[in-house]
Amino acid sequence: MNELPPCPVCKSTFTYQMDTLLICPECGHEWNPQEEVETDESVVVKDANGTILQNGDTVVTIKNLPVRGSSQSIKAGTKVKNIRLVDGDHNIDCKIEGFGAMALKSEFVKKS
Repeated sequence: MNELPPCPVCKSTFTYQMDTLLICPECGHEWNPQEEVETDESVVVKDANGTILQNGDTVVTIKNLPVRGSSQSIKAGTKVKNIRLVDGDHNIDCKIEGFGAMALKSEFVKKS
């Protein structure tokens, strides 16, 4: 059986082939494997101290962060494991225990 490459967007290994395209069932990305895949490694995300962050890092919040729609806030010093970097204003996607899935700004965390 041929091994298909992972999705260039979400890195899922569950890709499948349909005609000449490869398709990712998790994020819906479609691409032609014969074309050059552009990797956008130019996006650099830095924490509050200027340390470069990477996918899978563990970070700690540096201040209390209010959560929209909740009376609770994320306290300073909360450890957030296994972050995922994304484009946008809130450039960190993560799961925080007691809150669930969250999007954070990198300027309010430091790498631990």
